Amino acid sequence: MQILVLNSGSSSIKFQLFTMPEAKVICSGLVERIGLDNAKISYRSDINKIEATEIINNHKDGLQFIASYLMDKEIGVIQAASEIEAVGHRVVHGGSTFAETVEITEEVKQKIEKLSVLAPLHNPANLEGILVAEEIFPEAKQVAVFDTAFHQTMPVDAYKYAIPNTFLDENNIRVYGFHGTSHKYVSEKAIAFLEKKKNSKIITIHLGNGCSMTAIKDGKSIDHTLGFAPMNGLIMGTRCGDIDPAVIFYMVNSLGYSLDEVNNLLQKESGMLGLTGYSDLRDIEAEAEKGNSDCKLALQMNAYRIKKFIGAYASVMNGLDAIVFTAGIGENSSVIRELVCNDQEFLGIQLDTKQNEIRSKEIREINLPSSKVKILVIPTNEELEIAKQSFEVLSS
Repeated sequence: MQILVLNSGSSSIKFQLFTMPEAKVICSGLVERIGLDNAKISYRSDINKIEATEIINNHKDGLQFIASYLMDKEIGVIQAASEIEAVGHRVVHGGSTFAETVEITEEVKQKIEKLSVLAPLHNPANLEGILVAEEIFPEAKQVAVFDTAFHQTMPVDAYKYAIPNTFLDENNIRVYGFHGTSHKYVSEKAIAFLEKKKNSKIITIHLGNGCSMTAIKDGKSIDHTLGFAPMNGLIMGTRCGDIDPAVIFYMVNSLGYSLDEVNNLLQKESGMLGLTGYSDLRDIEAEAEKGNSDCKLALQMNAYRIKKFIGAYASVMNGLDAIVFTAGIGENSSVIRELVCNDQEFLGIQLDTKQNEIRSKEIREINLPSSKVKILVIPTNEELEIAKQSFEVLSS
């Protein structure tokens, strides 16, 4: 079965075409910096490797570029859209409705749309991907894999908010957690690497334009930095992360902002963008290297927030075997990894700075031999996980 996987982020689309169940990758690629003047598309197959800069205004444009590459007469890997038997989609928020992977129906699409209010940067893009895929690949079955599913194992004391009980009982207001496909994939890889199937205590750190951390005990998510919607916790590309709710009331009641304006500011104009004027960490690191004080401080703040959660989750699990860096920033930014791991000797975290600078697509250990806690860099492969889950649903 040929399964195309679409992973639509807030400003990017990753894609891979698999033959399943062999998990053979036919081609892969990435559309990034969607909405910016210098949007980029990369495409790789066994024969071709292409990188181009394009004007890509939105996710629909990005998906149409992907389809054109797949079916291009010279570089494409399929001759007709009918060769794609299924399309697996990452969907960020499944709410209390979706606790597992499902085949997409009209009802499923309606529910994904309703949940967009909880993930305004993601669910609309995810749904757009589904709608465009239905147009381009009308004969393919569409499957939704939800980011929130992996975190259904969180205990009630972790997912319940300290507000009146009726909000959970009647309105399902609780911590849902996100990036679950990535956290699940890399945690399973880490457990296998550590050869510790029982009594494992791992913190996975997913750092991209969106960022999150998960405390994973014995392979199960028990706590997570993102909550009801993918907005709190760590400092992200354009999202503020944790903020005192009183600030929101002050902005509305004293500064004259509307609730919509505050929501837009905290979702799209804050985080690293608000601190530096840049949302892409590569630009921020380059400016910091030139001496930009705002960028230097933003990097330090980013790492400081991650450190706070490492300490909290090590306490919650009563120990720590490994921390895992993953996703675009986690895998590629030696600067962030070093800032996070510095001055963590109390927890037994000791970074090998030379190993930290090495780039690889393989799982790698970047801690000193004397470090009590393993520091791992594990490339995530959400697309493979989505392909596996999509194949399982359609096969059953």
